[in-house]
Amino acid sequence: MSFTVLIPARMASSRLPGKMLLPIGGLPMIERVRRCALTSGAGRVVVAADDEQILAAVRAHGGEAVQTDSRHSCGSERLAEAVQILGLPADEIIVNLQGDEPQMPATLMHAVAAALAEDPALLVATAAVPLTHWEELVDPHAVKVVLNAAKDALYFSRAPIPWERDRYPLTEGAELPAGQHWRHLGLYAYRAGFLQEYARWPRSALEELESLEQLRILERGYRIRVCCSDVVPPIGVDTPADLARVRAAFSTQEECSA
Repeated sequence: MSFTVLIPARMASSRLPGKMLLPIGGLPMIERVRRCALTSGAGRVVVAADDEQILAAVRAHGGEAVQTDSRHSCGSERLAEAVQILGLPADEIIVNLQGDEPQMPATLMHAVAAALAEDPALLVATAAVPLTHWEELVDPHAVKVVLNAAKDALYFSRAPIPWERDRYPLTEGAELPAGQHWRHLGLYAYRAGFLQEYARWPRSALEELESLEQLRILERGYRIRVCCSDVVPPIGVDTPADLARVRAAFSTQEECSA
């Protein structure tokens, strides 16, 4: 199976400014993410960035990077431009690894790519892990996904879905029933040609409402296959507390998982 990992990266961040260049274990975060992507079995790993400083940091460590427009509204649009710059064929499988995910397990990156490789009709795949506690279910930063019988996404939301009417409200610390609630991970695989099509669509109503770029795909009537896994990666780096946790992990050599 052949696939390419593209890593969207932008300098602006409301909660952690300039986070792509913040050091983790002696390397800029974006370089940690790139090295994580290299463990996935991808044939090629490229950073798509909006700032010369990010490009320079990647290239200084021997990585490949392309400059993209700073005005993209989401990572998928940035990757669509990168696909065009790189001249990738329409059927190429592209894995979108966020630039603030230095600990994404290789198995998950490989799994979303494999979903497309195994189903020629499939255009998009993503990943999800079990939600186990009430606090996660009601946390708007934990995006929830509801699946159909084929493991395709029915809907993504920051709200607690599905809502089990007869059991709620639960008490703080309550455990959730196994297999009913899933947390979406911001990890995707696309066909390169589909990314080009995605970028031509205007932002959708639900996408704007929930601030979730994948809803643009569902609103257009396309399937998103969800690869469910019990391998739960650490959360990405959005806050100073997240950064401290990741730095501590790398200080003990806890890097990308197999």
